[in-house]
Amino acid sequence: MTGRIEGHRAVVTGAAGGIGGAIVRRFMAEGARVAALDLFEPGEGDLRLACDLGSDDSVVQAAAAIATAGIEPTIVVHAAAIGSGGPTLAMESDFLAQMMNVNVGGAMRLARAFAPAMQARGAGAFVFVSSINSAFATPGLAAYAASKAALDSLAQTLALEFAPDGVRVNVVRPASIDTPLLRRGIDASPDPAEAIRRNIARHPLGRWGTAEEVASLALFLCSDEAGWITGADYLIDGGASIARR
Repeated sequence: MTGRIEGHRAVVTGAAGGIGGAIVRRFMAEGARVAALDLFEPGEGDLRLACDLGSDDSVVQAAAAIATAGIEPTIVVHAAAIGSGGPTLAMESDFLAQMMNVNVGGAMRLARAFAPAMQARGAGAFVFVSSINSAFATPGLAAYAASKAALDSLAQTLALEFAPDGVRVNVVRPASIDTPLLRRGIDASPDPAEAIRRNIARHPLGRWGTAEEVASLALFLCSDEAGWITGADYLIDGGASIARR
């Protein structure tokens, strides 16, 4: 039995993180060759590259290495992001610019690097990992939320521009996913146990999501099963968006 993306070639950013790493593992298990990118060389992937998504030169160099390795992608998943926050009025302008540069500019750089070959072939799929926060006001996360809202908008524009060439662009928007990054934020709170209780209570299904569940959604959107889906925005949030409590 073949995998759902057997024979495909994928680029996955944020591959050293919880969600990105889960996507790398799932895509490899489903038959794809994967070029895994992160700021520091990831631990998994057929090709593992250190790449700064905020740098034109770094992305161009990574794309050249990927082409040399014969993994010119049919799939690109952008899971890399800067996710820290703080009081809005205390935020430095440079911090906002850096977050936009990586979270949104990184997606644009990936599109410039890999979309033309997909368009020439008449097929391809991009998935951008956004956040439930892109559509909700969240104190302390102004820059992060703004960058994810911009990412959602970019995805829709690219989807429209690429559609005539058969290249699809979709977004997944997770709520709280049980990753090391989330755990570190919880552990830094004054009362971690209470922080966990309050956070989980925001999700009607009564638990955090898993990185593997996000990977499953990304897999579907990148597979031929989703061949007539583009410009879509998929929540994976345990019902948090319908309750928002």
